[in-house]
Amino acid sequence: MDALPLEIERKYLIRYPDPEELKRRSHARRQITQTYLKRPSPDAPGVRLRLMVTDGEIRYIRTEKTRLTNMTRVEIETDLTKEEYEAGLRDADPSLRIIRKDRWCVSFGGKVFEIDLFPFWQDRALLEIELESEDSPFALPDFIHVIREVTDDPRYTNLAIAREIPDEQI
Repeated sequence: MDALPLEIERKYLIRYPDPEELKRRSHARRQITQTYLKRPSPDAPGVRLRLMVTDGEIRYIRTEKTRLTNMTRVEIETDLTKEEYEAGLRDADPSLRIIRKDRWCVSFGGKVFEIDLFPFWQDRALLEIELESEDSPFALPDFIHVIREVTDDPRYTNLAIAREIPDEQI
């Protein structure tokens, strides 16, 4: 039997990075539109659809996530055709906002860090790093100013942000 496809991720609330520094240090930029679908039951896995544009290339992705811990989830991703994506949007959860973000990918210390810039924040952003295990060591990029780790803060999941944007003072 194959092992479950796990996403092991730590997440940080960071000060909005300098745009020029971000452009200089990143190796990829993706524009992401993320839509959450209605759940057939409260205990069903969360499902989202993504439209992702990288250097003009469009990709449509269906992702199903099941939480194991605050840091680890089972994540099943499937590439979709444009038609499958558009058909899936008919099941969008009307109680959740569509998330739009620019994702900048930065390599540092042998790891890839993903920095998400959202149009509704001008002073902060989110940084994510996927790890091999929950205790994998890493160093944060030196040009990033961490406000705090939010891996265990349920307000900073993308699903929670689709419900309500955290607006705490930083």
